[in-house]
Amino acid sequence: MLRIIHTADWHLGHHLQGVSRDYEHQQFLDWLLLQLEQRQADVLVVAGDIFDTANPSAAAQAQLYEFIVKVRRKCPKINIILLGGNHDSAARLDAPGALFSALGVSVIGGLTRNPQGELDWQRLLIPLSNAQGDIEAWCGAMPFLRHADLPNPEQSDDPLIAGVKELYSQLMQQLKQKAVNDEALILTGHCYMVGGHLSELSERKILGGNQHALPVDIFPEQIAYTALGHLHSAQTVGGDESVRYSGSPIPLSFDEQHYQHQVLQVDLQADKSTVTTAILVPRCVDMIRIPNGQQYCSLAEALEQLENYKFATGLADYQQPVLEMRIALEKPEPGLRQQVEQCVADLPVRLLKISIAYSGSGKGLADIVEEERLEELQAEQVFQRCYQNKYESPASDEILALFNELHESLQGAE
Repeated sequence: MLRIIHTADWHLGHHLQGVSRDYEHQQFLDWLLLQLEQRQADVLVVAGDIFDTANPSAAAQAQLYEFIVKVRRKCPKINIILLGGNHDSAARLDAPGALFSALGVSVIGGLTRNPQGELDWQRLLIPLSNAQGDIEAWCGAMPFLRHADLPNPEQSDDPLIAGVKELYSQLMQQLKQKAVNDEALILTGHCYMVGGHLSELSERKILGGNQHALPVDIFPEQIAYTALGHLHSAQTVGGDESVRYSGSPIPLSFDEQHYQHQVLQVDLQADKSTVTTAILVPRCVDMIRIPNGQQYCSLAEALEQLENYKFATGLADYQQPVLEMRIALEKPEPGLRQQVEQCVADLPVRLLKISIAYSGSGKGLADIVEEERLEELQAEQVFQRCYQNKYESPASDEILALFNELHESLQGAE
């Protein structure tokens, strides 16, 4: 048996409304180290978005490097795979590749080519061995694919999806050639699949937007397990139990506070079947939304709920829960924030966000219009609104595709 721990979307260096998540990430990494040791894991897969930005802070990088060293000391035989995601800089991840290799860590930040323009497939093919050193599986590790990575198939209705399919097909051919002793085949990738549940405030629609969600048939049936990253809610793809997102280990927006985050334990059996077990990640900092869920309430109701909330006491400042108030108003209230801040001043909680929705005179809460913040809009949404304002018509699909290609190329260059 081969035991794989599948995790993704760490987003080290993340800030929520300006508040650092370093403490929460460190608690997760310490917990994960304990899980790897106690469960005698053979493989750790981190399926992309290791960092929150393409230019992570020194503290975020130090968290990753210190964790890798601790894992290697506690679990000297474990296979470690670090995959580049759309938030990561491929070049930055690949730069310390020689050092990682010396530690027995496989890092695939992005695709690389030789001077003739041919893809280096060998670095994407990783043997997975058990505690005795026997190779039980081969893993094909496909990093996040940007427009520049994709071939241009002719006579295709959707060249983006066709290009991705072509690369995964080539990866499969290379992977099969490695499995000369009939070892199991594993895939890991960072992408957005058809039917996936998206957390709008913290996940980008990648590869040209939502219309380019990838079909599950890009993963052949011969694959024993596909470990995916990008979506922050743990889920299967198309009902296939062997194709899964592990989800992020901590909630990265208030929209993610209502479900339990996890990593996945995947046990590869002798017959190449897999048994998957969810391992729930303890939450060390509570996220509170008043009122709970997606609804808004009046200011009076929100303040009453706040006063009646049972807060834990004796916590350090960085351990105190973070709070979002969702308030419905008929018209702007200049003294709103001051009223709320006065109510929370003596409470062991950190007020991070006051979300406002306007109902207008005579309208019910069902008719409210949410106040939008620039930092919560996707880049494509901002572009579309600017285009609409300038040309008095929405941008066409072709224009949006060009914008997304430019946006991704700029992110990849960081």
